[in-house]
Amino acid sequence: MRLRVVLMGRKPGSARALEHLLRRGHQVTVAVSSDAEDPPGRSLLQAAAGEAGIPVWRDEQVYERLSRAPLEPELNDIDLVISYLHRRRIRPPLISLPRIGCFNFHPAPLPELRGVGGYNFAILEGRTQYGVSVHWVAPEIDAGDLVRVRRFPIRPEQETACSLERKAQAELWTLFEEFIEMVEAGRPVPRVPQGPGRYISRAEMLAAMRAVTRDPAELIERKARAFWFPPHQGAYVEVDGRRFTLAPDLGLVQLAEALAEHSALAGRLT
Repeated sequence: MRLRVVLMGRKPGSARALEHLLRRGHQVTVAVSSDAEDPPGRSLLQAAAGEAGIPVWRDEQVYERLSRAPLEPELNDIDLVISYLHRRRIRPPLISLPRIGCFNFHPAPLPELRGVGGYNFAILEGRTQYGVSVHWVAPEIDAGDLVRVRRFPIRPEQETACSLERKAQAELWTLFEEFIEMVEAGRPVPRVPQGPGRYISRAEMLAAMRAVTRDPAELIERKARAFWFPPHQGAYVEVDGRRFTLAPDLGLVQLAEALAEHSALAGRLT
């Protein structure tokens, strides 16, 4: 079955998803990049779409063009709308546009960790299991019926946000491959209501990043690991109005290993 797909997303996984769809003979009619506000060259999805001759739109362009009649060719006869780490909320009428459905690949287990901060709060709360999800898109964020949740064990005391992200992205990719194979085979896409869940807002995540010197040492260390994702702002303390980022020992070890691996790869390529 050859599918016509609108692909929305960011980060390397979205570019990989586009390339995977094209290799399997599907048509991505338009790529919608939520990295579009970044400096030129920062969005891998934009770059991959450009190389394939696929138009790249911003979110507002999608909804503006959906309001026109007749629909433009890129929005006609769409089978799937896929959100792969897209950072913007998907709204009607885009949700109901595709023949098969509109689906979001979420890098956290549902319904336990909706919204943002899944990696961070899993470590903060000492969860021994994590997961990634694909679900039908509903107007409410991350609340649509589940297709599948892929769960795996973790050791929260040995994780940083950076290391957990790498593991979760590998699992999310497997989930994406399995989903595409299911749709290609014409099998019914499951719909399992989520039930009650927890939504983490950006404000809640940002508040959790702040540590104070009177906190127990174990909590400060856990916060440092939970928000360690260089070069982004991590957990911090404030002294005399200035912020100082907390660098966990484990994070520094992981950073050193990554730099050594990069140097070794660069050496093999020269």
